Amino acid sequence: MTDTRVLIIDDDRAMRSSLVDLIEAAGWTAKALARATEVPRWVAQFSPDVILSDVRMPDMSGLDLLRSLDDAPPVVLISAHGDIPTAVEAMNNGAYSFVEKPFDPKRLLLILRHASDQHRMRQSNDRLKTRLREVTGLDRHLLGQTPDMQRLRDMIALLADSEASVLITGETGTGKDLTARALHDLSGRGDRPFVAVNAAQINAEQLPHIAQSANGGTLFLDEICACPAPLQPTLLRLIDAGEVLAQGQGVPDQVTLRVVSATNEDTEQAVADGRLRADLLYRLSGFTLSLPPLRARLDDVPMLALRFLQDSAAAQDVPVPELTEADLTTLIAHDWPGNLRELRNVADRRVFLARQGGGTMADALASDATQAPTRPGLREAVAAFERQMIAKAIQAHAGRMDDAAEALGIGRRTLNEKIVKLGLDKDALL
Repeated sequence: MTDTRVLIIDDDRAMRSSLVDLIEAAGWTAKALARATEVPRWVAQFSPDVILSDVRMPDMSGLDLLRSLDDAPPVVLISAHGDIPTAVEAMNNGAYSFVEKPFDPKRLLLILRHASDQHRMRQSNDRLKTRLREVTGLDRHLLGQTPDMQRLRDMIALLADSEASVLITGETGTGKDLTARALHDLSGRGDRPFVAVNAAQINAEQLPHIAQSANGGTLFLDEICACPAPLQPTLLRLIDAGEVLAQGQGVPDQVTLRVVSATNEDTEQAVADGRLRADLLYRLSGFTLSLPPLRARLDDVPMLALRFLQDSAAAQDVPVPELTEADLTTLIAHDWPGNLRELRNVADRRVFLARQGGGTMADALASDATQAPTRPGLREAVAAFERQMIAKAIQAHAGRMDDAAEALGIGRRTLNEKIVKLGLDKDALL
């Protein structure tokens, strides 16, 4: 069993001794302090999994101790009956739990175990996130500081080593292929093959060869909702049994691989339309990662645009064009139907225009002959601004719509109407 380390703070010598005996009898390691002011030094030296502290001490209260610790392990407080309001306030400020004197030793140990488990899980997650950044550079390639992007990077780190299938959903250009590649690179299969195919363009006869080439690694099936009907039973057999049977072959071959799929369509609608088997969708979607469209994270557009300009300028060996206030206004006002792919293309065109001696982001957008003309007018700019303001208000008030409406200075009904009109997904913001 992994050793659990408990840092005890209590100015009562007898209580300290009793708690140390209890902790060590459970097979854990304890360090006891008489003064709370010593805690920061011992957190660094002792690396506790949980801190157990009395609420009332002469040099610093348990509440003050809690406020003084940054990124510390969970704190469990011991309180006398009269200290209950203080202990409750401490929990509201981040304490893990509290026990009231006289306490049940078994209950205290159970609380400490749960707190320690939570701390270890958080440390494990942090290590995964660090490994994610080191191995795949997702902070660079899946750039963004909005909550949706932070959650996406965290989920990729957590799912990478899982053997479960993953379905990636999102509009065209949101980075589904990059996400699939990150899941592979960060996993234990990272040094094995990563085979990406368009599910709409292969047939049942080709699948055995494709699966063999991905054996030991990851098979990425893009556009899964467009998978031909005759291919779907063969694909289902591959996922369920790890078997592929080549044409004219009597005995199936066994393969070991992870299947990651992606689509920009509504999977439930594809099942309802009879284009995608329900049992196949069930097998493919062990976990689902939903990538946000760029218009839902406009706060990320400036840093994304700058990064794409830097990449493009480096590739073309020219100075990076400056992003002016007018450029930023143009970028924020645009709806980005092509998402990241469109923004990267616009950045490429902006750098090309700079090589010719001029140009702005508006010029780069207007020069895209493959899309409808952009309209960076007042109405679109106001709509973009409203989306950001409403999203931030909903997030700031944790989804409490009455409070969000009040903060925005509008009625609840008006807020609901604007959410629908602007295409915001309230649940996705929380």
